[in-house]
Amino acid sequence: MVLSKVGSQPEQHSPRGSASPASGPPLIQLADLQVTLGGVQILKGVSADIARGRVTALIGLNGSGKTTLLRAILKEVPYTGRVTFNCGHDHSKPTPQHIGYVPQRLLFDPNLPLTVVELMTLALDRRPLFLGISRRTRERVAAMLEQVGALPLLNQSVGALSGGELQRVLLALALEPKPELLLLDEPAAGIDFHTENDFYGLINHINQTTGVTVVLVSHELSMISRFAHHVLCLKDGQIKCEGAPQMLTPELLTQVFGESKGMYAHHRH
Repeated sequence: MVLSKVGSQPEQHSPRGSASPASGPPLIQLADLQVTLGGVQILKGVSADIARGRVTALIGLNGSGKTTLLRAILKEVPYTGRVTFNCGHDHSKPTPQHIGYVPQRLLFDPNLPLTVVELMTLALDRRPLFLGISRRTRERVAAMLEQVGALPLLNQSVGALSGGELQRVLLALALEPKPELLLLDEPAAGIDFHTENDFYGLINHINQTTGVTVVLVSHELSMISRFAHHVLCLKDGQIKCEGAPQMLTPELLTQVFGESKGMYAHHRH
């Protein structure tokens, strides 16, 4: 259900694709996407286009299906319906050349004696660390960290990283090799406002300089209004509204999410 069916919001916010114009067909087309896990239907007929080269934000209360939608795009959960990728110049490849993914959190033992360069080497080379880290690999890791402003973390212990620092390391890994699509699941959850602002600014910079298509889950509407081109509002496994970030007025949020909209109650323009 698009925005025009939710309430009496201005017409200009209701059409699909109200993000800035993008060249070519959408990178991803979702058609009647349905996901049932453990006997519970999570997604209920989701249909949407993800514009190529733009930042699309998924918003919704906890349990609305946002993370499941990302997992369906990643083909990590069974689904019915269609997830169509329009990739390459001939649009014939079934999936993007590469999808970068940054999870909400990385589960690991913080006491593990592992440095950032060692963690990234394991992810890149998939070879035992006791064989050593070559100069070429170390330089590659350093370049990856530098592009996300995290080069000083090269030799730091992973367990000593702050939440924002760890997310930058994961982002560096997600950008290698260069992806066509970057998925981020609440990438700034649990970090302070200043760090969060810097992180979203970095995502914006990467989108503008590389043209990578970004789909992110976020509860931070102030950041979405500044950095996203398009917003999909999910509730109970369905898209209830979509459009430009400017549509996210307190009145619309109340219409879509109800009076107990919780984390969205603070949002003001």
